Amino acid sequence: MSDLVNTLEGWYVLHDFRAIDWTAWKSLTNQERNRAEDELYSLLAQYQSTEDQKLGSTAFYSIVGQKADFMFMHLRETLEELNELETQFNKSLFAQVTVPTYSYVSIVELGGYMAKPGVDPMQDPEILARLKPILPKAKHVCFYPMDKRREGNDNWYMLSAEERRNFMRAHGMIGRNYAGKIKQIISGSIGLDDWEWGVTLFADDALQFKKIVHEMRFDETSARFGEFGDFYVGNLLDRSKMEAMLKL
Repeated sequence: MSDLVNTLEGWYVLHDFRAIDWTAWKSLTNQERNRAEDELYSLLAQYQSTEDQKLGSTAFYSIVGQKADFMFMHLRETLEELNELETQFNKSLFAQVTVPTYSYVSIVELGGYMAKPGVDPMQDPEILARLKPILPKAKHVCFYPMDKRREGNDNWYMLSAEERRNFMRAHGMIGRNYAGKIKQIISGSIGLDDWEWGVTLFADDALQFKKIVHEMRFDETSARFGEFGDFYVGNLLDRSKMEAMLKL
């Protein structure tokens, strides 16, 4: 059996993607549309209040392309809280004119090697800030799920811990070149969803998403062991931008 390396876990994560049923939206009366928007903005205010109290974090983005119209990314302490957020939104009038298109459940994850010897990682401010982050409000977001390959000589899980560590160290060097350009949140999903990790990138320049993913494809870690799901890319939403989107 290959060496098992423990991981550090923080807040649970829900990526919730929705499409707007524009026919249903247009069929509402002006009064109903106003009520639906008021409910949405009230929920957004609640999410902000939770973030201000450092009890979780939420990002709200439109999605470019046909996969969805918008995305909530919620971070909370427990799965129960994520479930409550889903239910609360689904009970709103605005949710009645949306269609769920995709969701992803995971938990913020760091490699166990990040822990300092003799120090409880959950008492380390630097580690805690990465395990329970306040999501950046960058102009753009990119999300994709991924696996590590488990085939023949390219079986990630049959490598020794030292081999995996060396691969990831080289892989991480590429990411460091994008410090200040991209903020990355890695969330583990083994046993929680269909893929093994969710990767969420935030940047003010969307072109950086293409550059970092392209460069990493040539890294041996990705070239030999990486399997990738669908990519979702989008733009930061706030109340004024949402009002513009929903205006008929």
